[in-house]
Amino acid sequence: MKPYSQDLRDRVLAAVKETKLSQAKIAKAFKISKSVLEKWLRRQHETGACMALPHGGGHTRALAGCEAFICAQVKKQPDSTLEELCARVAKAKGVQSSPSMMCRELHRLRLPRKKSLSTIINAKRHA
Repeated sequence: MKPYSQDLRDRVLAAVKETKLSQAKIAKAFKISKSVLEKWLRRQHETGACMALPHGGGHTRALAGCEAFICAQVKKQPDSTLEELCARVAKAKGVQSSPSMMCRELHRLRLPRKKSLSTIINAKRHA
C-alpha cells in the first residue's frame, strides 16, 4: 500500500491547527482514519515533521541463491515434479522449500513447470 501524499498530510495538520474541529471530524472530512491522524500528530510532535517512513524492505527469497542450480536442473530434466526439484535443491544447496515456493521461483525465472504430454501423443501418431 502506498503512503499518503505529503500534501495531504500538510493539509490535514494545518486543518488541525487552524480549526477547532475535533480530530474525528477532521479525519472524516479528509477521508482518513482517526488513528492515522493521531499517528501523524504524534510524529509531528516527536520529530517536528510528518514525513512518510521508508519502506521496511520485506522478506528475502529463500531460493535467491539457487537460481542457476534450478535452471540447470530444469534444463537437465524438464519433466521433474515440483517435489523432486525441492528435494534436489535441499540435497545440493541445503535450502528447504515447499512446492508452492518452487512454483513461484520457476514462474519468476520464466521456466516451465508442467510436463508436456503433447510430445508423447505426437510420437504415437507418427509411429
